[in-house]
This record gives sequence, structure tokens and C-alpha cells, in this order.
Amino acid sequence: MGWIRQFRDKVTVIKLGGSVMEDDDALRHLLVDIVFMETVGMRPVVVHGGGAAISRAMAAAGLEARFVQGRRYTDPATLKIVEKVLAGEINESIAARIEEFGGRAMPLNFAGETDNNILYGEPITLTGDDGEPVDLGAVGHVTRVDRDVLDNLCYAGQVPVIPSMCVVDDGKPGAGGKLNVNADTAAMAVAQAMGAEKLVFLSDINGVRRDKNDPDSLIHSLDGAEARRLIASGAIEAGMIPKVEACLETLDKGVRKVHIIDGRLRHSLLLEIYTNCGVGTEIVSDPV
Repeated sequence: MGWIRQFRDKVTVIKLGGSVMEDDDALRHLLVDIVFMETVGMRPVVVHGGGAAISRAMAAAGLEARFVQGRRYTDPATLKIVEKVLAGEINESIAARIEEFGGRAMPLNFAGETDNNILYGEPITLTGDDGEPVDLGAVGHVTRVDRDVLDNLCYAGQVPVIPSMCVVDDGKPGAGGKLNVNADTAAMAVAQAMGAEKLVFLSDINGVRRDKNDPDSLIHSLDGAEARRLIASGAIEAGMIPKVEACLETLDKGVRKVHIIDGRLRHSLLLEIYTNCGVGTEIVSDPV
């Protein structure tokens, strides 16, 4: 009861992606958790990817997925599939399933009959090992979020469901064009724009560990200084480094807490938010 009252009326941004999206049972439990959160007065906002489904659709169309510095190369043919699968099928499906479980949800995309996109951005430019620009195609990052739409939906008791795509902002080269966006960075942009209480990354592991191979070495709570020490010592390594660094950047921009949890664990969202020690890693900017 105390945790429910503490987080009532607070925004929590939840990033859905990875193996959670491929496990129908895990996804069902997560969506039920999200309906519960809204029912008891929290304001959940969902941002999702859909990489595996996009790759399957590309293979069915005879296209080979190609990744450059961890980002999907997005030529015009790939962009059409990303829009159809991510902004269309997956986005509408998640919103529909939330409603099936008794919640109210609004899919926010430009693929349906009504364009209600709320993410705007610009193409990103990366530099290769040779110092030359790297061509990623239609890949971008979010520079503006239509917060008013999200606030109005949350106040009305609806769960916004946002695909990780954006539209090139007015006045920019290529304005109106669509861009593929990394789902983690899209979730960060939404959390920062809304001044969210929490940003939750659903991962394939239970959080940050002192020993990456030992689930029992889970660190339940970290501050920024300790997180940087763990990166420097090598305890946090490989793919977890950019995720933790992204968490620290998000905290610097006003989000109060960031969580990394195993989305495959049944009711992991509720266990992380509404229990004393949680089931994943909570990262805060101030000393724990």
C-alpha cells in the first residue's frame, strides 16, 4: 500500500523489446502488470522495439538484415517493412492486448488511418574507424517529444504505446520523412521529456551483476559513482556498458530512477516497483 500511494500519479516509462517481445507468455504477464499499474494510479508509458519481427519480415521479402555499429541499416525497402511491422502491426497489437486485459491504451504511430505520431527527430551520423561518415540510411534519433499528447492521455487513464520510429522535424532537411530509431534511446527521450519518476529497461538478464556469470551477484541498487567504478574495474562490461551509461545520462537529465530487470520473470515489473528490494537493479544519481 505504501509503494502504491508513493507512486500514484507518477510517470513510469517502460521499454519493451528483445526476447520479451518474442515470448508471448512473458509479454502477456508484462502487459497485465502495466494494466495493474494504471489501475492503481500510476501513469505507465510504453516504448517498444521489434527487431526480431522486422528481421523475419525482411527475410520473407528476400531482404538481408545488415547492421552497422549495432544499428539496422535502413534503406527505403527496409524502412517500408519497419514502418509496416513496427509502427503498424506490433504497435497496434500491444495497444489492443492492453485493452483485452481491461486497460485503455492508445497506439501512437503514423502507419494507421490517423497519424498520431509524437516523436520527431533527425538523421544520425556516425564515424567509422577510418574517420569517414558511416551511411546508416534512414536511421535517426529523437530531438522532440510531443509531451502534451502524452500528458493528456495519462491524465485520461490511457496507456500511450509508442513505436521506436520518428518523423524528421519541420524545418529540417528531409522534413516529413520517417526514421528508424533505437528503442533504448527513444525510451530515454520520452522519459526525459516527461520528467518521469522511473524508466524501466526490460532485459534478458536480472540486472547489473558484480560477476556477469553469477545471477546471485545481482546489485539491487547503484548510484552513478559506483556504476562508473564498476565499469572501470571491468565488472560491468561488453553490452551492459552502453546500457548503464545510457541510464546515467538519463538520470543527469531529470529522470529520478532507472531500472534494469529481467522481463521474462513473471510479474517482474510489479516486483521491482512495489517491493522493498525489487528483482533487478535500480540506478539512482544520488548516493544510495
